[in-house]
Amino acid sequence: MPMPMYNYDNAINILHDTYWVGFYDESADLHCNPYLLIDHGDVILFDPGSIPHFPIVFRKVLDVVNPNEITAICLSHQDPDVAGNIAVVEDVIDHDDLKIVTHSSNVRMIKHYGAKSNFYEVDKHDHKLVLASGRILEFVYTPYLHSPFTIITYDTKNRTLFSGDLFGAISREWDLFSKVDSFASIDAWHKFIIPNNQILKNCLGKLEKRKIDRILPQHGSVIQGDDVTKTIEHLKNLPCGADLLKD
Repeated sequence: MPMPMYNYDNAINILHDTYWVGFYDESADLHCNPYLLIDHGDVILFDPGSIPHFPIVFRKVLDVVNPNEITAICLSHQDPDVAGNIAVVEDVIDHDDLKIVTHSSNVRMIKHYGAKSNFYEVDKHDHKLVLASGRILEFVYTPYLHSPFTIITYDTKNRTLFSGDLFGAISREWDLFSKVDSFASIDAWHKFIIPNNQILKNCLGKLEKRKIDRILPQHGSVIQGDDVTKTIEHLKNLPCGADLLKD
């Protein structure tokens, strides 16, 4: 494996207000990417991850903010690699007005992890969250990509898409920032988790109407610049899931 380009033992600054606080596991082919977004009066933690990853993720969070500054946790869906550590995260943050931002139909599953905070159900709030500064986070409902009630988050200020499992990748050859010169690892992931191409194509058609400067997936690598359009165009034609079944 080539040497990583960054020191993944630390939080990594993606933009002036956006940080990767994930876990780089050299022995794994699936890397989980929690993110922090810091705004005036708000700190949003995206998809904080699993119980095994909690000590590493929160050591990096502590490098950037005091945990009780976190005002909301955004959960794209209910999987354990996304939300498994939510109860422990709540205990560390330790304030009563913390919001868990997700789709209302994810709530019944997330409660099984022991979550106690108030849920902000995006489908009951016009799929938007207005931060104290006036900054708007928009939520795109992406059913079956790969979970039935998945949402992804579009930061209107930075034109950044926090995409959950969508645009993810699976590979032992990993860097957080990666030039898309091959779609092999992206294809492998989408063929594995996406039900079929039609569902994927419908979602991509909605996303390409937005101005997206970068994509921050929960797995795989950050996609930026011209690679955003290239990746969307490529995935439109990718057979996935049931498309690949015979008989």
